[in-house]
Amino acid sequence: MADQVEDILPTVAEYYTGRNVFITGGTGFIGKVLIEKLIRSCPKIGKLFILIRPKRSQDIHQRMEDIKDQPKFKDRFVPINGDMCVEGLGISPSDRDMLETETQIVFHSAATVRFDEPLRVAVQMNVLGVRKMVQLCKNFKKLEVFVHVSTAYANCDRPYIEEVVYPTPVDPQKLIDSLEWMDDEMVELITQQLIGGKPNTYTYTKQLAEDLLIKEGAGLPLAIVRPSIVGAAWKEPIPGWIDNYNGPSGLYIAVGKGILRSMKCDYQGVADIVPVDIPVNMLITVAWYTALAKPSNILICHSTTGSVNPFTWGEMEDVVMNFWKKVPLDACFRRPRITLTNNGFLHEFYVMVSHLVPAYLADMGYSLLGKKPRMVKIYNKLHRSMNTLTYFTVQSWEWTYSNLDMLVSQMSPEDRKTFYFDPRPLHWPTYMENYCLGTKKFLLNEDLSGIPAARAHLKKLRNIRYTFNTILAIVLWRTLVARSQIARNLWFFIMGLVMKFVKYFRITSTIR
Repeated sequence: MADQVEDILPTVAEYYTGRNVFITGGTGFIGKVLIEKLIRSCPKIGKLFILIRPKRSQDIHQRMEDIKDQPKFKDRFVPINGDMCVEGLGISPSDRDMLETETQIVFHSAATVRFDEPLRVAVQMNVLGVRKMVQLCKNFKKLEVFVHVSTAYANCDRPYIEEVVYPTPVDPQKLIDSLEWMDDEMVELITQQLIGGKPNTYTYTKQLAEDLLIKEGAGLPLAIVRPSIVGAAWKEPIPGWIDNYNGPSGLYIAVGKGILRSMKCDYQGVADIVPVDIPVNMLITVAWYTALAKPSNILICHSTTGSVNPFTWGEMEDVVMNFWKKVPLDACFRRPRITLTNNGFLHEFYVMVSHLVPAYLADMGYSLLGKKPRMVKIYNKLHRSMNTLTYFTVQSWEWTYSNLDMLVSQMSPEDRKTFYFDPRPLHWPTYMENYCLGTKKFLLNEDLSGIPAARAHLKKLRNIRYTFNTILAIVLWRTLVARSQIARNLWFFIMGLVMKFVKYFRITSTIR
């Protein structure tokens, strides 16, 4: 079957030749990598229409410069002024006409990925945004495929997740109608009841979006890709490249800086992180296959690692800690060290002792030096971020991946190398080291020439800690000795043993 398909279908790059692509979310993490990959690996591609929302400080052309770093392809980029939260996506009539007559391929990745987003905002962006995209694409005269970027956690209230769209607990339209008459206070009060077993509004609205897509997008050539926790690049565009602090990136930095010392986590649980280039390659290939093979059912692909190449949080801790010891970050707060525990009481105790107490002491020191206190504020922000991730760090899921294997079987050997998305060959220790190095280089902009100074700083922190612990132990012990006869007797007994040992050592040394 695979050989027959290879004889019939053109290669992925050949398919994209001369075809125009419409991309939402192009300024996001996945969007940037998708654009770079299309331009580099499909050099004869047509135009890239990229929906961009203007910001107060930048218009769409200025924002476009952030992703348009390849001058020879400058003419391929066509920025489309728009906003997912505006009626009709805020696209002008002239741009709409251009899209309707020229677009063959659509990648919809625009979404709010904030876990603690208010429900009204999450619905507006993640659910109604899909409806507006469907309404727009129904008028595309040359549309060959519409690929929607969902999340592997859209159905995270199930331990075993298949490549199907599951029924939602509430009809999306009923929720949309309810939000129109409820005020924000009422919405906030019922949010937890509405999302039920879901941990946040993000996963809840992403499941609703899938349901709405297949209902209202009936007749369109649809496909869905579900990535898990998207992390730094594995191979492309650069090993370890990352441009945001979301997911594990901020945690790695917090650990490396010596700020994060305790995390509620299942040590043996699977950390389902997927390098960004894996789902990006899958998106490109899913579009190719859907447009040419025209499958009778909507193709749904899981871009996850836990089911095919598992890597636990405990294994990750070992690699990350060892790396930060060899390649430390600049100006660490404390030496990197972390405890992973699934015990809520122990975690809260460690947070108090290892986070809050040092934070308040540090801020007292800053105040005495005339500097602005900042550590308590940093820790409060860190704890909020950790709380949003706890649901995903204390449990594991299993996803089916039959469509992944099917898709690989339909590709030519060359395309499998160019558009790789099978995570089985991923070597986790190497990837994690590149990931940590990427946070140092691309997020913190730290020069690798400063590593010797960073190591010296860690050594200084170690000496300070040893000195502090020694003084603290002596003070505590002397306090006990001064107040307790039993403690004094124990003190004199221990000192007597030490003196006998020293005397014996001197005698034996003289005899020798």
